[in-house]
Amino acid sequence: ENYTVVTEFVLLGLSQNHRVQMILFFFFLLFYTIILPGNILIILTIQGDSQLGSPMYFFLANLAFLDICYCSVTPPKMLADFFSHRKTISYSACMAQLFFLHFLGAAEAFLLVVMAYDRYVAICKPLHYTRLVNRGVCCVLVGATWGGGFIHGIILFALSIHLPLCGPNILDNFFCDVHQLVKLACANTYVVELLMFLSNGVVIVMCFTLLLISYTVLLLKLRTQSSKAKNKVASTCVSHIIVVFVTCGPAMYIYGLPFQAVPMEKVVALFHTVIFPLTNPIIYTLRNKQIKGSMWKLVSKYILCC
Repeated sequence: ENYTVVTEFVLLGLSQNHRVQMILFFFFLLFYTIILPGNILIILTIQGDSQLGSPMYFFLANLAFLDICYCSVTPPKMLADFFSHRKTISYSACMAQLFFLHFLGAAEAFLLVVMAYDRYVAICKPLHYTRLVNRGVCCVLVGATWGGGFIHGIILFALSIHLPLCGPNILDNFFCDVHQLVKLACANTYVVELLMFLSNGVVIVMCFTLLLISYTVLLLKLRTQSSKAKNKVASTCVSHIIVVFVTCGPAMYIYGLPFQAVPMEKVVALFHTVIFPLTNPIIYTLRNKQIKGSMWKLVSKYILCC
């Protein structure tokens, strides 16, 4: 078969205007210097406070860690490319970026399902909570999310490296992704495209559906709770629901259709890969007085020691 042996890809980036690129660089740099330490602080707070030893905080610390890893896949390259006249990425780096993007992204989606399960047991089966969601079960569930994410990422990676690339090696985005590579592939890749769609779009839609059903059940269950318990549970559930829509919404927008061009794809991809992941743990902590108090104690202790 006739197809091009591609050794690198040219990334068009977010903008071709130098002034716009510099504005975007300083904006994202400022964002990272504020939000990234915030996620690290969440992990340190949960690990250092024995009162935050419940499964909910254990999962939150893992979510913060996953988001830090996820935001280390595309943004460093994007920030460096703002100073490059010709933005390129090697074929191997592109494949690595694609693998880790979907590995960590799927692991996060699965972790949100696990967090929904935790809230379901805590609200609907409180007497069995310590048995159904103990430390051992939590570790197994978190390990399963990483394992599921790895399988998802390796499937897409294996399918992507077998794509015969026939078109120009130009990607109209700031990172490598599956649907962009498919656009460069030969016309006889319908089976591969279908498998990629089933592996990608169906996973995110399935997770979103499960999350939507679980939180709908929880909100209906609130009708039988006392006013005090209802306010506490509602506050937690609202935070979870916000994160679900923030995480799954852009992903379904990008991957919900089988590799068709969508309007404002770059903007949605930017929020999906850079902005939203780092803000997810922040959304949880802003509505939680206990963890905010523990974070303040940790910061105050560090300031006094210095």
